Amino acid sequence: MSVNGSGSLKRSKPNYIYSIVGVAIVLFIMGIMGWLFLNLHSIGDNFKEDIRISVYLRTADQTSIASIEQYISNQPYAKNVEYVNKEKAKTIWNKENNEDWGKILEVNPLPESVDFFAKAAYVNVDSLTAISNAIETNYKAEVADISYPKSLVTNLNERSTKIGLIFLVMSIVLCIIVIISIDTTIRLAMFSNRFLIKTMQMVGATRNFISKPLLIRALINGLMSAGIAIFLLFGLIEWATAQFPQIRTLQGVSTSLLLFGGLILTGVGISVLSTYRSVLKYLKMKLDELY
Repeated sequence: MSVNGSGSLKRSKPNYIYSIVGVAIVLFIMGIMGWLFLNLHSIGDNFKEDIRISVYLRTADQTSIASIEQYISNQPYAKNVEYVNKEKAKTIWNKENNEDWGKILEVNPLPESVDFFAKAAYVNVDSLTAISNAIETNYKAEVADISYPKSLVTNLNERSTKIGLIFLVMSIVLCIIVIISIDTTIRLAMFSNRFLIKTMQMVGATRNFISKPLLIRALINGLMSAGIAIFLLFGLIEWATAQFPQIRTLQGVSTSLLLFGGLILTGVGISVLSTYRSVLKYLKMKLDELY
């Protein structure tokens, strides 16, 4: 009996390998979606905090300019406040429009300004309108105008809400697909052990005795699959970070631990649960039904 059992286990090893690889691939895809979902808010905040707000000046008095710059810097909404003179304004314009109009115009028509970026929580039409009104009220004589892309701010907030809902639905659907895929993969791997399970039951082995080694194997397989998925995901994130350095600002230790922990729990949990269900299924089946 031990010889037959050993042979059955040996024949099932390739299925375990396929199972580990299959589950790892599914978890890897889930990890990519999970990383995007967890960082969706941060990605939106980065876009919002990349919107330049320009306070155009009608004064050239450096004391007044310094006062405006200091006032904005002390506000809770402001980031990266800087005074932009005519030459710097020309450089920024040329960079954003990819051309040099200085070859055509001899006089620089661009006004001086105090530029800043608002924190993500304040990048909406109502908050920016209130901020603009406050600056203009405090510096009526010194400020000519306050400019920022209003249509972009409106569209960014509307689209971020829609994208969040769409991504939430996609994530839920993906989780269901992942659970079904892993469950199917584990059940196929257990199919080769059905005669071994039934044989052990027929010679008097208890349910716990039969299921314990299989559940331990499922636990190990789940950990191996999660480990492979985490390794691949970590490598992909590092490669993406090297290609796009701004991604580094999205990464956080807590987010990574949550994501990797979720992959481990998913891989191990579904593997163990699916294995236990398969064992119970084959224990309840008659011998003739196994063929």
